[in-house]
Amino acid sequence: MDDIAQATGLGKGSLYGAFGDKGKLFHRVFGDWCTAVVEVAEGRLAGGPDAEALARLSGYVHLMAENTASDTERRGCLLAKGAAELAQRDPTVAGRSAETMTALLTLLRKEISAAQRHGDIDSAADPERLAALLLTVVRGIEAVGKAGLAPETLRNIADTALAVLPMPEGQKRLATGHSPGRENQLGAITAR
Repeated sequence: MDDIAQATGLGKGSLYGAFGDKGKLFHRVFGDWCTAVVEVAEGRLAGGPDAEALARLSGYVHLMAENTASDTERRGCLLAKGAAELAQRDPTVAGRSAETMTALLTLLRKEISAAQRHGDIDSAADPERLAALLLTVVRGIEAVGKAGLAPETLRNIADTALAVLPMPEGQKRLATGHSPGRENQLGAITAR
């Protein structure tokens, strides 16, 4: 609390008055972070024409890889850290983590279904399973990035994940590769 008081210029009494205790303050910050993570995904995956669904999926997956690649201090994500370290013993963190992952999964599933309707992804494939795969890849990119894999490897993981999405029979996917130097678009909520 001393560090927070110093950084904000508020007294510890004011902080305790506003949040109650350290746990409540953490839950507030964690909840705000989870909201921001979903908002970033919604900004990329919030629908639109079915003809653009695959491009939206590609943009989101590449954005997440690029954000991790640009995190040169390997700070990681509060959602990932909170879930990994606290979810087992903190029901608030566990619940908020699950809600966030469910929201991300839903956004991905809707875009996959749209890409299937347009004929960019095989309509026989299960959109729930494909969404779970992409969610796992996106969240896993962060973990391996924090462990020190090279930025280009992270970008290649994103490319590979998109390349394995099943195409309708007889069709070939156009390249969905990343563009070097892509701007970090998470802004204020980049990995901490």
